[in-house]
Amino acid sequence: MQSRFRSDRRLTVRMTVTLFLLGLLYVGFVAALIVLLKSWLLVVVLVGAMFVAQFWFSDRIAMFAMRGRVVEREEYPELHAVVDRLCAIADMPKPVVAVSEMDMPNAFATGRNPDHAVVCVTTGLLRRLEPAELEGVLAHELSHVAHKDVAVITVASFLGVIAGLIVRFAFYSQLFGGGRRDQNTAAVFAAIIGVSAAVYAISFLLIRALSRYRELAADRAAAHLTGRPSALASALTKVSGDIARIPTKDLRTAQAFNAFYFTPATGKEPGIERIFSTHPTLEQRLEQLGRISAELGEAATPGKAG
Repeated sequence: MQSRFRSDRRLTVRMTVTLFLLGLLYVGFVAALIVLLKSWLLVVVLVGAMFVAQFWFSDRIAMFAMRGRVVEREEYPELHAVVDRLCAIADMPKPVVAVSEMDMPNAFATGRNPDHAVVCVTTGLLRRLEPAELEGVLAHELSHVAHKDVAVITVASFLGVIAGLIVRFAFYSQLFGGGRRDQNTAAVFAAIIGVSAAVYAISFLLIRALSRYRELAADRAAAHLTGRPSALASALTKVSGDIARIPTKDLRTAQAFNAFYFTPATGKEPGIERIFSTHPTLEQRLEQLGRISAELGEAATPGKAG
């Protein structure tokens, strides 16, 4: 079903190209593992099983990792009311609503399609935002679901996860059992590490490029749906400022899911890290929202509930 979120052809093209390139990389990666391990059945079964597990259970994995839980209307009536209103405006199925008991202000959406999606906010976000700001953040997350880029990022991240796991396994296996291997086995392990590292690096860069664009696309879609880009800009400024004050060591657990977050859990990031960020800079996002605000003729009243 087509939602009323503004369609974004450039986002669709970027998602298609990214999936195509990652598909080629995926085929090459599996072929290399089959050649190196000399067992196509083992490779195909293991990789296939992990892919299905990640795709079908990505929402549960993310919820478990971020300590999220499904909440009913009776417990969070205002949160449900905002989601209900936005879904009615956007003409899309209502996702499962969840809350994470974390002080870090943030939100994320996950799920394989609009009919099997979860939108989760942290208690830290709920405490800090005004109603109009919360509406902007939730509209941003719902646009990810409507545009199906959540599912694309889930699929795209799979290859990097597998490659990273293989590198770790091979490294620790070589570290703790290397003395018992002959030269041929050692050469195979080295080749597997090399191929996996290359695959991880390429998939990492492809995902970062798509992730940064999809965040700008979600900001645009949310601003047009709510008609209040200034409220979203206010939420962005407030959340980014609060996260920057959280010590990096306290954010490390959350950083694995940065590609899914409304704002990355990076704290104070050095300039070089911006190149590899999952999100565009705060300045880029605010500049875009400022342009949309001018186009809509919106009064500069961020945070004011309508």
